[in-house]
Amino acid sequence: MKVRKKRPNLRILLVGCGKMGRALGSGWLSSGLDPEKLMAVEPDPSEASEAKSKGIITVPSASEALDNFDPEWIIFCVKPNILNEVAKSYQHLSAKVHYLSIAAGKTLLQLTEVLGEKSRIVRGMPNTPASVCEGITALVTDIRVSPSARDDCSIMMESIGEVVWIEDESLMDSVTAISGSGPAYVFLLIECLSKAGREVGLSEEISSKLARATITGAGSLIRQSDLTATELRANVTSPNGTTAAAMDVLLKSNTGLQEVISKAVIAARNRSKKLSN
Repeated sequence: MKVRKKRPNLRILLVGCGKMGRALGSGWLSSGLDPEKLMAVEPDPSEASEAKSKGIITVPSASEALDNFDPEWIIFCVKPNILNEVAKSYQHLSAKVHYLSIAAGKTLLQLTEVLGEKSRIVRGMPNTPASVCEGITALVTDIRVSPSARDDCSIMMESIGEVVWIEDESLMDSVTAISGSGPAYVFLLIECLSKAGREVGLSEEISSKLARATITGAGSLIRQSDLTATELRANVTSPNGTTAAAMDVLLKSNTGLQEVISKAVIAARNRSKKLSN
């Protein structure tokens, strides 16, 4: 039986409402957050329009937001290269708010240098399935954030998916490479599977439908199963059968899927590290 998630009940200010900001905002609203407890700062008119279409109250500047809204949590959803400049507009609130940054590569130390030594900061890495309350977020913080604030942050992020806390901040680059970037890997797999279907004679419509339903169905199956991915794969793979023939290609040493995925993850992790410089 699916456990009912706690409804978030915090006043949240999203700073930046691009794709990830909208994913978080729309996820919170669909999980039951009062729309009056969510506001976004987004200066780009087209991005702001997209956010408003999802029911997110949006203003163009920090001053306008803070004149009309009293946040408990400020969530930085901007690109790492502009985070320092953007965050300066909110550093004077460090005594009364908690901050959550989802900027890839930006460390707690770097954030503290901008927001102040007494600022209470959580660093996180969610992913875009948060928009349908099926995301997962990795979180890390330090001793300035109290256990009760950690609990509030957990409830906030659990309302849009699963949460894991990590103790070693250096692992956030690896988290980013797996779950942060991971949805793109799955979407690419669907693209590749659909293209392969067309190459063996299926129409574009049928091939696309088969690929999408297969991936989403497999995802639902593993979520509801007590078996590991390896065990589920073995259950599908009859000896000398069609799946076994495919596995011979996908598991081939040096050129198989594992090698490609590992190289992709390492590349993403390394880029995350570079973003912190």
